[in-house]
Amino acid sequence: MSMTLFRLAGDLSHVLAILLLLYKIWTTKSAAGISGKTQLMFCMVYVTRYLDLFTSFISVYNSTMKVLFISASVATVYLIYFKFKATYDGNHDTFRMEFVIVPALILALIWNYAFTFFEISWAFSIFLEAVAILPQLFMVTKTGEAENITSHYLFALGSYRALYILNWIDRYYFEGHWDPIAVTAGIVQTVLYGDFFYLYFTRVIKGRKLQVLP
Repeated sequence: MSMTLFRLAGDLSHVLAILLLLYKIWTTKSAAGISGKTQLMFCMVYVTRYLDLFTSFISVYNSTMKVLFISASVATVYLIYFKFKATYDGNHDTFRMEFVIVPALILALIWNYAFTFFEISWAFSIFLEAVAILPQLFMVTKTGEAENITSHYLFALGSYRALYILNWIDRYYFEGHWDPIAVTAGIVQTVLYGDFFYLYFTRVIKGRKLQVLP
């Protein structure tokens, strides 16, 4: 994938989201308000997407990002389920992961660019990433609120995919290239953030706590 300003901004937003999440958990010594199920699925996303880490070299930047996303997601899961397990609110993290993992796998088997293990794994990671945030959004809705730093994390994560959509538009305009699987999943993922973006701009940006009205 060629580098564009939008892709770079998207990658930086993605890294910022990861750092905000780790900072929140580590400094507060708490996983409260964080969906472990969303983080488990993100871990699945990065592992299945970057299976080619040791078999295919594109650039130092590309490899560095792959290592960062895999290691950070594993570290996040460890902090939630092991180091700060006592603070994890499993009672509110009740979204059924199989409701999105199984459809993502079935769709990957049907819609891929080649019926090979690596291509199916890549397609699965793209489809799963589009909906992996659902447990976190469901948890925010169930509890009715989110800490500001958690809101900033979600905003940075949503912005990453929105910026990638601009990257795809830019690439299509200047290079005539587009990836229907990534674009379709990216649009779905961005749409899922719609209500959150509205609450973020109308409440958090104004210095108020993000609260979901019943």
